[in-house]
Amino acid sequence: MERASYAYGGDHSHALRDAALLDPAKDPARIRAMYVDPDFARQGPGRAILTRCEAAARAAGFASVEMMATLAGEPLYRACGYTPIESIRSAPVDGVHVPLIRMGKPL
Repeated sequence: MERASYAYGGDHSHALRDAALLDPAKDPARIRAMYVDPDFARQGPGRAILTRCEAAARAAGFASVEMMATLAGEPLYRACGYTPIESIRSAPVDGVHVPLIRMGKPL
């Protein structure tokens, strides 16, 4: 769970983001950069990580949570109650755009 106001990207992209803290009274919490080793896919660790992130967001006073999902992660997030908000493409890296889905869930 992130309290900064960006939805995705690793620490290497910090110059492109607004690092202002989120306000739990009006902003959704943000989950970002969640990955599971493919050898452990569909065995529970993704759902366990997501559950812990949601619990941390609730404990911090957030009423909802959002993330930027890859197409590979979308089925898990839908199964966990997330709904699509919008589809976007990432900024290009070596000329390649990654399709992403902004998804959210009330807590």
